Parts: sequence; structure tokens; C-alpha cells
Amino acid sequence: MTTPDPGVYISPAQTYQEVRDLAKAVGRIEAKLDGILDETKDIRSDIADHELRIRTLERARWPLPTIGVLAGVAGAATGALALFVR
Repeated sequence: MTTPDPGVYISPAQTYQEVRDLAKAVGRIEAKLDGILDETKDIRSDIADHELRIRTLERARWPLPTIGVLAGVAGAATGALALFVR
């Protein structure tokens, strides 16, 4: 008959120490996550601000091609008028 394997014995003190170490590690991870979340809030507000500024610039820019076309048509009309008046 063979003797059974005694296995590994972990004392309650060792278990308690491991649980305490895990709690400390989880606390550090939570602190890092809080910092990351704060940074992403700042980034999201910056992106929203940039989007607003870009939209404002795009709205202010659309008349420029129209003004260019009108100036070209006015110049062509003036040139044609000057040519036919002589």
C-alpha cells in the first residue's frame, strides 16, 4: 500500500498576507485607473472644443468660393462690356 501525498500546506497567516498584498495591488490599480479616467475626460473636452472650432471655421469659409465666382463673373462682364462699347 502506498502512502498518500501530503500536499502543500498554506497557513492562515500566509493566506492572510497574500490577501493583503492583493488588496494593495488592487488599490494601486484603482488609483491608476482613476488617473486615466481623469485624463480621458480632459481629452474628450479638448476634442469637443476642437470640433466646435473646426465647424466654426468651415462655416466661415463657405462664402469665399462664392465671392470668387461672383468676382470672376463681374470681371468677365466688365471686360465684355468694355469690348463691345468701343
